[in-house]
Amino acid sequence: MSLLELDDVKVHFPVKKGVFFDRTVGHVYAVDGISLSVEAGQTYGLVGESGCGKTTLGRAVLRLVDITSGEVVFDGTDLAKLPDEEMRRYRRRLQMVFQDPLGSLNPRQNIESILSEGMAAHGIGTDRDDRREKIKAILAKVGLPANSLSRYPHEFSGGQRQRIGIARALVLEPDVIICDEPVSALDVSIQAQVINLLEELQQSLGLTYLVIAHDLAVVRHISDVIGVMYLGSLVEEAPSDALYAGPKHPYTRALMSAVPVPDPEVEDRRERILLQGDLPSPANPPAGCRFHTRCPWVQDKCALERPVLTDVGDGHKVACHFAAEIEDGTIGLTRATGIEAVVGTSTEEPVADKAPAVKVPAQKAPADSVAVAPVAEKSAGAEAEADAEAEAEAEAEAEAEAGSEKASAPEGEAADTADAPDEPADADAAAPVAEAGSEGKAGTA
Repeated sequence: MSLLELDDVKVHFPVKKGVFFDRTVGHVYAVDGISLSVEAGQTYGLVGESGCGKTTLGRAVLRLVDITSGEVVFDGTDLAKLPDEEMRRYRRRLQMVFQDPLGSLNPRQNIESILSEGMAAHGIGTDRDDRREKIKAILAKVGLPANSLSRYPHEFSGGQRQRIGIARALVLEPDVIICDEPVSALDVSIQAQVINLLEELQQSLGLTYLVIAHDLAVVRHISDVIGVMYLGSLVEEAPSDALYAGPKHPYTRALMSAVPVPDPEVEDRRERILLQGDLPSPANPPAGCRFHTRCPWVQDKCALERPVLTDVGDGHKVACHFAAEIEDGTIGLTRATGIEAVVGTSTEEPVADKAPAVKVPAQKAPADSVAVAPVAEKSAGAEAEADAEAEAEAEAEAEAEAGSEKASAPEGEAADTADAPDEPADADAAAPVAEAGSEGKAGTA
């Protein structure tokens, strides 16, 4: 028989509207029909994205939030039906480690006061000295020195504060500890220390854990059985190794594809599922399968009928109408943009997929740069020819000037008068050549 068993647990928060008369206009379906069981000495990992109802389910087990319907059976007793006073006595055997180690500790109390408060409420220890000795023994188990008793929460690091939270749960000698993302607020190096501490305490004290987290690597390391939640429902449950080796629900496959793999060859070849859209609102969940609005393999039946968590063998349970067909490839993708199968990817684009080169027409140059723009667009051969022509014209000009000087020297004043009309023509003829040569050189530069 399971130590802790949940049967169709629902937690619906009413949405009120009105100033004087609060009337219920809807509900937030935080937890909507969860069934699971945890064996004694086992670690059950509960994973899912933020807002799927993991923390609410953990609080519902301790009745920190009201249960709308369903059963929470602990050691043969339905906690949902217990009176408040009797439930208070059961909370000694059911403890919780909260996500925020600083926010869950009273800043006005020292560590001794924080740890002894629960012991006094449940009648543990005969007197103050007896409780102090028990607290020192618990602090030693979680790796904190005895001189920590007089210190306050703000004087400790994040990892030490989380150890204090674990010690507060352990002083009551519980059977089950619900760990609500116990390492998400800690550094990676500190996370490993806290996880190893939880495993050591489980082996030495025979504890049972319900670990709530969104870090799949952490859950795989510490859990025996893993349940995957989506929008208030359990979509898949399996032993840890089986779930990671062969996830069957489309949502679980998407989660697993997001976990990085150290081997680059495996990383390049494995399937990557990219979900489209956002998580729907729990106040207005989709009809039928809750995941059909984002599922890459959605079928018509998915929007009409809600799937039931069904055992498909070896303790592997999945809530999907077409899990077997998706696994063997009978059903193809219905949202092609939602999945990317990467096999031997290359950084170069295929030749067939490359866009053809587009020839951009030359723009017309302004009026004041007509002579320069064409020269700048010439090829290297055309530029060389232009330079040679400019040099030949310059040499011809020099020879013409030398000849005119020789002819004018013996004639005297009359010859100078006769040659005078030819000088402006020579000057005018030379000017374009020099200008063209300078412009050609400027264009070439």
